[in-house]
Amino acid sequence: MKIKNYYKTSNLEDAYKMLLDDKQNIIIGGGAWLKLTKKIVETAIDITPANLNEIIETKDSIEIGAMTSLHQIEINKALQSHCNGILCEAISHIMGMGIRNIATIGGSVMGKYSFSDILTPLLVMDTSLVFHNYGEISLEEFMNIKRFDKDILVRVIIKKDNRKGYFHKVQKTALDFAVINFAVSKKNKIRIFVGSRPSIAIEPLKAVEYINNQKVVNDEVIATTASIAANEMKLGSNSRAGSEYRKSLVEVYIKRGLKEVMSNEN
Repeated sequence: MKIKNYYKTSNLEDAYKMLLDDKQNIIIGGGAWLKLTKKIVETAIDITPANLNEIIETKDSIEIGAMTSLHQIEINKALQSHCNGILCEAISHIMGMGIRNIATIGGSVMGKYSFSDILTPLLVMDTSLVFHNYGEISLEEFMNIKRFDKDILVRVIIKKDNRKGYFHKVQKTALDFAVINFAVSKKNKIRIFVGSRPSIAIEPLKAVEYINNQKVVNDEVIATTASIAANEMKLGSNSRAGSEYRKSLVEVYIKRGLKEVMSNEN
């Protein structure tokens, strides 16, 4: 990887103009995953002086600045108690403490990485993103836009709604990327996302529609939901696991996740 120029500023409008100035210009997050995205960078723009590294809890939401490190999130009390702490749980399994002190929530979200352990739990919560130019957009909508215009992520907003959550990551070693990961949540409806398939996290729509249309959710309904999910999702093979193994994991852990969030009902 080659970075030709480095530019540091506290002014987001200034940074935004610089970002648009050349297609090879990028915003630096923590830099942990930078080598996975670009081979040649004309200008790397550092917005660390903009102080976007705070976690602010309000009555209705938890707002996370885009430059907040993953470890800051991992130890935050408000996030540890929200949705059974699934975001903090997911982060605790990412590499080692050194990486979690470097990587930021903004860089992790903007990369839309197929191996991400963060996107999966964020997607089952009511999460929105606030951009410098675009404004606010739901995380799910952002994920579905293939070519999002260049912009600066300012903060991630998670709505506080007392939903229950479950997260699980299957990995070969403690410092490895996921073989596959799962997140399930329940508020008024069930949400399920599966990530590192080895593609980016998606929702098994047929399975979610099925379970949300049931008047009573018992073990049989949960088993059927997990089976539908395992059969509808596109699961691939890579050096970490084959598609059939991933399929078996989907069925097992979606079933466990659904039982967990149903048993945690108030």
